[in-house]
Amino acid sequence: MVGLEVDPVRVAAAAPAADPPGLTFARGGFELAGLRPALVRAFNVLRQYDESEVADAWRTMTSALAPGGLLVEGTCDELGRLGGWLLIDADGPRSLTLAAKLTTLDRPAELAERLPKALIHRNVPGEPVHDLIRALDDAWRAARRRTPRSAPGSAGWRAVTALREAGWPILDRPAAGAWAN
Repeated sequence: MVGLEVDPVRVAAAAPAADPPGLTFARGGFELAGLRPALVRAFNVLRQYDESEVADAWRTMTSALAPGGLLVEGTCDELGRLGGWLLIDADGPRSLTLAAKLTTLDRPAELAERLPKALIHRNVPGEPVHDLIRALDDAWRAARRRTPRSAPGSAGWRAVTALREAGWPILDRPAAGAWAN
C-alpha cells in the first residue's frame, strides 16, 4: 500500500509513521506517481477542487490504473460515521455508496453534505441525487414510525428495502443479522 501526497514535507513527516509492513509514502498526485495500482482510494481530496476539475482528475487517475483497476472517490466526516463515494473505472462512475453509522443518524439528508464533489452541488430539485436523498429521507421517516426505539439501525435497512421495492437500483442487501442492529 502506498500513500501519495503532493507536499514533500508531509511525505517526509509520514515516512516514520509507516510502521506496518507493506506501507510506504511517496510524493505524487492524480498521476499516481507512475504507479499502476489496481485500486485507488481518494477520500476528501477532490472536495478541495472546483467541480469543473473533477472529470479531468478522474481521467488522470483511471488512466494510470492497472487494466481493470478501480478508483473509489468520495468523502467522509472526521469520525467516519457519514460517507459517500463513487466507484469509478475507465468508463466513468459505476455506483454510488452512501454509508452511515445508523445508530447515530438523525435522518439520511445528513449524508448530502458528504456526497462526492461531482454530486454535492447537484443536490438540488430536479437532479437524480436530490430525488434519491429525498426518497431515502421519506422512507426513513416512515420506517422510524414502525421501528422500536431500541432498534434505530433497523429503520435504516427498512428504508433501503423500501427504496428497492419502489424501483430504486439498490445493489446490495443488509448482511445477515443486520436487521437486529
